[in-house]
Amino acid sequence: MIERYSRPEMTRIWEARNRYQKWLDIEIFACEAHAELGNIPHEAVERIKSKADFDVERIDEIERTVKHDVIAFLTSVADYIGDDSRFVHLGLTSSDVLDTSFAMLLAEASDLIIDDIKRLMEVIKRRAFEHRDTPMMGRSHGIHAEPVTFGIKMALWYDEMRRNLRRMEAARETVAYGKISGAVGTFANIDPKVEEYVCKKAGLKPAPCSTQVIQRDRHAEFFSTLAIIASSIEKFAVEIRHLQRTEVLEAEEYFSKGQKGSSAMPHKRNPVLSENLTGLARLMRGYAVSAMENVPLWHERDISHSSVERVIGPDATIVMDFMLNRCIGLIDNLVVYPENMMKNLNLMRGLIFSQRVLLKLATAGASREKAYELVQRNAMKVWEQGKDFQQELLADTEVRSFLPEEEIREAFDLNYHLKHVGTIFTRVFGG
Repeated sequence: MIERYSRPEMTRIWEARNRYQKWLDIEIFACEAHAELGNIPHEAVERIKSKADFDVERIDEIERTVKHDVIAFLTSVADYIGDDSRFVHLGLTSSDVLDTSFAMLLAEASDLIIDDIKRLMEVIKRRAFEHRDTPMMGRSHGIHAEPVTFGIKMALWYDEMRRNLRRMEAARETVAYGKISGAVGTFANIDPKVEEYVCKKAGLKPAPCSTQVIQRDRHAEFFSTLAIIASSIEKFAVEIRHLQRTEVLEAEEYFSKGQKGSSAMPHKRNPVLSENLTGLARLMRGYAVSAMENVPLWHERDISHSSVERVIGPDATIVMDFMLNRCIGLIDNLVVYPENMMKNLNLMRGLIFSQRVLLKLATAGASREKAYELVQRNAMKVWEQGKDFQQELLADTEVRSFLPEEEIREAFDLNYHLKHVGTIFTRVFGG
């Protein structure tokens, strides 16, 4: 992934040095297991461990000739170990190293992403309680519906991210499986105990059954989970983009000193962070599709998945880490305008209380059809003539035949709509 969308904490995981170190760890773990089984002298393993190393540039140089990355790696390692290198990679196939190390890298990346999610949840929770009782307009189809609070909106995001946390923890568990089972997964040339030993040392579980590769449904689940999380972040970003529209302006991305919004229009303050998150979410969904395309391999394996994973492994986790941290900053520094929220609540001159009037009319004895007709005909005067909804209801003799003045006025109480905010917060955050 390009540097613009990368954080060093995640990119370090995917650097060649770390990747090859995982390969070397696996090879040494396998040697240790072989020694325990009596297949390799213990003294040889100690010499291997003391000498083993590799040279990244040398690996690249060898690969240009042999056209095989694992062979190039093993050749470089042999340069350091010497004669005892004959014990390295004993009974293994390349995918044993590649797939087990990929699981280690994805698990390492997962831990960072899980930490990111937890930090995002803490920021959302803080802002939710800050605006627990800040009333604002609830919208459906982009049209004013009934009142909510900004805190409820944030509580919803927290609850969604809690589900994403569970998904991510489950995806980490699903992908953290290794295999040291040989050429087509039958253990013909290696004892299953070697696999058990290596996986335990690597912090993984052995795949109960594998071919020459770990089955890619595991990876499809992992990358699909990243895509779901990214889609949630995009959902939050799209909401902020709408709330920042000039005509709405209920919340706004923090605009720092010296920041410029447009090369042509000096007045602009654009929701660039949110728009960036929307764009990156599209990438994440693409990576998920690529991972699902990797599931149906030929027979016991082919390598059509390999080129895909060399891209989506680092790129998807790097982008996910970047998105989560950008979202943390976005919500942490979000500027909220309660006065504009209240202004927009009153924009439709009382129409947002139409359901309460409808219910009162029905309770007072009007049929639902009649109640709907009475409310709608007065509501249309507000839409079309700019009238005040409450005043029109008070002047409607047919409405008044069902409801006295105090009942009509009581229907316009904002607090009626917010009386269960505490219940919602208890459900989301606990008592």
